[in-house]
Amino acid sequence: MTRARTGHVVVAVNPRAAFGRHRDVGPRVVAALRGGGYGVTALLEPDYATLRSAAASALARPDGGCADALVVVGGDGMVSLGANLVAQTGIPLGIVPSGTGNDMARGLGIPLDDTDAAIAVLTRALGCGIPGSPVVVPGPIITRTIDAGRVHHADGTTWFASVVSAGFDARVNERANGMRRPRGASRYTIAMVRELIGLRAIRYSLVVDGQARELDALLISVANNGSIGGGMRIAPDARLDDGALDLFVVAPLSRIGLMRVFPRVFRGTHTSLPQVSLERVRSVALDAPGVVAYADGERIGPLPVTIEVVAGALRVLA
Repeated sequence: MTRARTGHVVVAVNPRAAFGRHRDVGPRVVAALRGGGYGVTALLEPDYATLRSAAASALARPDGGCADALVVVGGDGMVSLGANLVAQTGIPLGIVPSGTGNDMARGLGIPLDDTDAAIAVLTRALGCGIPGSPVVVPGPIITRTIDAGRVHHADGTTWFASVVSAGFDARVNERANGMRRPRGASRYTIAMVRELIGLRAIRYSLVVDGQARELDALLISVANNGSIGGGMRIAPDARLDDGALDLFVVAPLSRIGLMRVFPRVFRGTHTSLPQVSLERVRSVALDAPGVVAYADGERIGPLPVTIEVVAGALRVLA
């Protein structure tokens, strides 16, 4: 038998995560939480905007309280959705990775290729006891407090958990999002090849912790987490709870030079290259003509933007 509990969890599922290859993960998460004694509101909406609106409504309880946790099932886009709903609210965020990148789950040590193990991490953090046990004894919710980044832009403010991109990688994302075909992951490969053909340095104006500077670069990223793009370790020494962000800059390179750097990024060995710089910062203002910023893979909008770290803004179930 399962011991009843009064807690309630909202589960938001991206049905298109990993191009729809993991549609079974959401129902498995919901079943595990209900088996652990939680009331669950399961959300499966046709688009991102509707899902975010539904999750925001579900987090507020009729008695004026709020849900015990928000669990997102998907990739880093779903983490972005969750972070923007619960940052600085005290509501913990749970992540069950089923996307293509899953960099935030990677940074938190949540299993990426074993759904049962990822669900076990979640249920233990929520005090559900041992999954599969005939008796579930509710325990305390266990969370970790981490930093989050906040982006101020023309349309408002956006939170991010992992990385803001504003350069070559963001241009690849922008081009891929504007392509109607192909529909799968190869769209990003094609977009990257097209961007490489027209590769050029970008002239940036920055204000880093109050100090103005100008420089030419291929890309600039501001990282709270260590990786981006499914394991590219752009800031291998980044920490999620150090009260700082890592400013990652790649100086101008030829197409061949850039392609030589990329493999080293996956190993985290690129940091010794003279064309790469990393700097621990608390705030960065970025401006450059014709550059669009992306945060956790989601479009923010054209520069300028101002990015700041907010220490301890997120509670996570990990």
